[in-house]
Amino acid sequence: MGRRPLIVKLVILGCAFLWTGFVTAQEKSVNEEILDILRDKGQISEEKYEELLKKAEAEKEPSTFRVYWKDGIRIDSRDGRFKFQLTGRIMNDWAVFSADSDTEAFFNENFGSGTEFRRARLGLGGTIYDVLDFKAEYDFADGDADFKDMYVGLRKLPVIGHIKVGHKKEPFSLEDQTSSKYITFMERALPTVFAPGYNTGVLFHNVELDGRLFWGVGGFRETDDFGEGFGEEDEYNITARVTGLPWYEQEGGRLLHLGISYSHKFGDGDEGATVRFRQRPEAHLSPVRFVDTTDIPTDGVDLVTPEAALVFGPFSAQGEYFHASVDRANGSDVDFDGFYLFVSYFLTGEHRSYSKTKGAFDRVKPKQNFGLGKERGWGAWEIAARYSNLDLTDGSISGGELDDFTLGVNWYLYPNARIMGNYIFADLDDVGETSIFQMRFQVDW
Repeated sequence: MGRRPLIVKLVILGCAFLWTGFVTAQEKSVNEEILDILRDKGQISEEKYEELLKKAEAEKEPSTFRVYWKDGIRIDSRDGRFKFQLTGRIMNDWAVFSADSDTEAFFNENFGSGTEFRRARLGLGGTIYDVLDFKAEYDFADGDADFKDMYVGLRKLPVIGHIKVGHKKEPFSLEDQTSSKYITFMERALPTVFAPGYNTGVLFHNVELDGRLFWGVGGFRETDDFGEGFGEEDEYNITARVTGLPWYEQEGGRLLHLGISYSHKFGDGDEGATVRFRQRPEAHLSPVRFVDTTDIPTDGVDLVTPEAALVFGPFSAQGEYFHASVDRANGSDVDFDGFYLFVSYFLTGEHRSYSKTKGAFDRVKPKQNFGLGKERGWGAWEIAARYSNLDLTDGSISGGELDDFTLGVNWYLYPNARIMGNYIFADLDDVGETSIFQMRFQVDW
């Protein structure tokens, strides 16, 4: 418990340093403001914007660092060798549940309504000497300063590209690799419960073919929320993901994304290694998990997930299939699986943004920001529908099967702020049905 106040103090100190630099920064030049306007109106590409911005900066009086806003507070050295960024996100959720009598009786639970801070994160990240990367991100949502991204790394290495050592998400699944800031629905689809998630290890990743091919591979030790793991269970994972863009046009306005992920979990059931899959009905405020395998002693688990996504202007479709094969230590092997498919459409003409360097989706930028003054606008509006399935029953394991049907509406007021609304109809096989309405108020930087 003693280290948590220290962590909080360090984060606040780092944030204060960046904020001090921000409020004392010089005003933008006229040329920089013109470039911002041209970029926001879509008249120049992001790549051209960065090129011209560097030229405009070179014409200004020389100074050691420049402080600016680009989806967050950034501090860069003039030569580009040192870069720092303050990151954070606040997500406040509200939900109302209506479960039938069979479901309430099964769980011995009276479903009601409530609110929570789903995420409350602060972080510092950057690059030193143009080679060393680092990031330290904490989540305060549950009252503790839990680790999220916490790593150091090297970039621009021959062949392997990038290496990161520390606490980070294992490279698995399009839905899981897309940041919670940018996912289309409030919660990721049911079968992403199979994704290994955050663990401590070593990750190698790079892009090839002008960003059309992404790959990542790493070895990880399963750890707690502070990146620690020790024992005789030998719970180590090897995880890899490869994605490609066979079709990519209009700077991501039209694309086809294909990929596959694989992970193997090592373990020794005789030494206490177990695996457990359990999931809520795509609503984190749910007081219970609707499906649950309980702990399964295991000598190993294999996970495989093919993925696909299509963007065609304002229309988008995305889907994945998940399969888990569990080598039980004291019984017959079992297999679990799940899948999801969703479609979305921007009523205001935007399209989902894609990051080639991550092989995942990125920040949506409205054509017009919300405003009631001279620059009147209504932001970006997106509608979406999803079906997802998760089956955790096989052999002697009766974890249950859950189907979710979700409708969503997203209002992007600005690139860094949105309001989300989801209606979920959850059908728990052989038990009952639950309707959920939930909303999220989000800001991130």
